[in-house]
Amino acid sequence: MDSTNIFLYLLVSSFLLLIFHLLRTTTRRKLHLPPGNLGLPFLGETLQLISAYKTENPEPFIDDRVSKYGTVFTTHVFGEPTVFSADPDINKFILQNEGRIFESSYPGSISNLLGRHSLLLMKGSLHKRMHSLTMSFANSMIIRDHLLVDIDRLVRLNMDAWTGRVLLMEEAKKITFQLTVKQLMSFDPCEWTENLMKEYMLVIEGFFTIPLPIFSTTYRRAIQARGKVAEALGLVVRERKKETEKGDRKNDMLAALLDEEGDSGGGFSDEQIVDFMLALLVAGYETTSTIMTLAVKFLTENPSALAQLKEEHDEIRARKGEEETLQWDDYKSMSFTQCVVNETLRIANIISGVFRRAMRDVSIKGYTIPKGWRVFASLRAVHMDHDHFKDARTFNPWRWQTNSGSSSCSSVNVFSPFGGGPRRCPGAELGRVELSVFLHHMVTRFSWVLAEQDKLVFFPTTRTQKRYPIIVQRRNPVEANS
Repeated sequence: MDSTNIFLYLLVSSFLLLIFHLLRTTTRRKLHLPPGNLGLPFLGETLQLISAYKTENPEPFIDDRVSKYGTVFTTHVFGEPTVFSADPDINKFILQNEGRIFESSYPGSISNLLGRHSLLLMKGSLHKRMHSLTMSFANSMIIRDHLLVDIDRLVRLNMDAWTGRVLLMEEAKKITFQLTVKQLMSFDPCEWTENLMKEYMLVIEGFFTIPLPIFSTTYRRAIQARGKVAEALGLVVRERKKETEKGDRKNDMLAALLDEEGDSGGGFSDEQIVDFMLALLVAGYETTSTIMTLAVKFLTENPSALAQLKEEHDEIRARKGEEETLQWDDYKSMSFTQCVVNETLRIANIISGVFRRAMRDVSIKGYTIPKGWRVFASLRAVHMDHDHFKDARTFNPWRWQTNSGSSSCSSVNVFSPFGGGPRRCPGAELGRVELSVFLHHMVTRFSWVLAEQDKLVFFPTTRTQKRYPIIVQRRNPVEANS
């Protein structure tokens, strides 16, 4: 290409970019969009967002824009213009108007792998019924009377094998997968559950890939694994139907689904039940295991909090026999543990925020969000805001104590780790119980040191890069009770 052609190419490119900028500016003025920057054509600011979330400190991506534009601003990420909200009141408005003004919106890779009947993708009356069913199966009474004993048993069972160097995130994932399978289908750990977990982990790896098998080997493997998982779950559903017809009924989520009538009054199809259970596996496995790992990480970095937590749990264990199962009263007595749980949820932000799509033009605080645009309610931005939490980026479980004098912590708007509105996580209480039982056995049975330095990153999911390797040493009963 000679110099004349290069000059013409640059001139045309500059002219097209100018036209693109003018069109966007005109559109913003006409619609009165929130202020912001749509970035480069097509790419927008996606690369800046990903770059920030691959570090231990993703805050500047939102911080810089909030300081320049305010708590609601316009950007362009993952191929679409998007309105970001770091405002707790706007976030609440978005979450509570699910199905009326906003609807859930997920990347194609996740939608394809979960299936069209998953709870995440359900809408309208069907979502309401299935969400209610899930909540009824994970309420405090069910946890107390049926689930707590299995939680305690399976946590113990896995920790019995711990020795020397342990990859804590991997072990936590084993625990939460086994717990979820037990609660869904009444299966104890066995060769079948191990094989299911191997295929299921391949499905998870495909969630944040290009949803085209020809371009992504990871996505192709995930689709294949999804088929195997669906086939395995489908077989369980068919066998359980036969058992139910013979009068053999188990007390688990699958039994509740088989008892529930579908839209046609004839019960749910096998495909609907399989998709639903696969989505619950995702909800119960990935988030809780990460929270378990990060709670230990934050406690390891805060010896005072770890010492107080050990004291609380040693007192509980001293009242019981060494092998005695935790009871509901024990869980309810874990006051400082709940402070640790809250602070871990706040700092970790496993769910950084939620994407929704505007179903019509929406007016918010003098701005207009056009119909069809995506909005992102950033839960993380609120949780990490110094205006809502003093020294917000410091792990401080004592801020949750009732006598701490911090009124902001009690506000529903500024603390929403489980989302809100009709799609609030139905397993919130169950996740708290699982984490509390895990911490109880962790601190009463082991002392530990970090095997090597690890790094926390937030894209594509919140995790530690090295799976948080620690070296564990068993505490003897005398040491635990001293």
